[in-house]
Amino acid sequence: MAENVVRGKSLAAVASDIADGFVYLNPLVIKDFPTDIYKDLHNQMRKLQTAIRTDKFPSHDQTAIRNRNMRLQRLHQAIVVLQNSARVKKIIL
Repeated sequence: MAENVVRGKSLAAVASDIADGFVYLNPLVIKDFPTDIYKDLHNQMRKLQTAIRTDKFPSHDQTAIRNRNMRLQRLHQAIVVLQNSARVKKIIL
């Protein structure tokens, strides 16, 4: 269980916090992560991204569309940062 915890939270909770905008993933934050967390966090963010995309699209609610797109945008940005950091550290995702 200890390998699946980042800053006292599970990786699923961290991925959800990233999507909601509570945690901003950048190279300075990732620098403190152990190398075995990269792949697990990447998988959790991909799962959450898929879950958000499979939810019913709110076609007539502009605020819900905006919130959905912002969550997807934050997740995508975090995935790109994580992939680039993993590439620099030569970690295979």
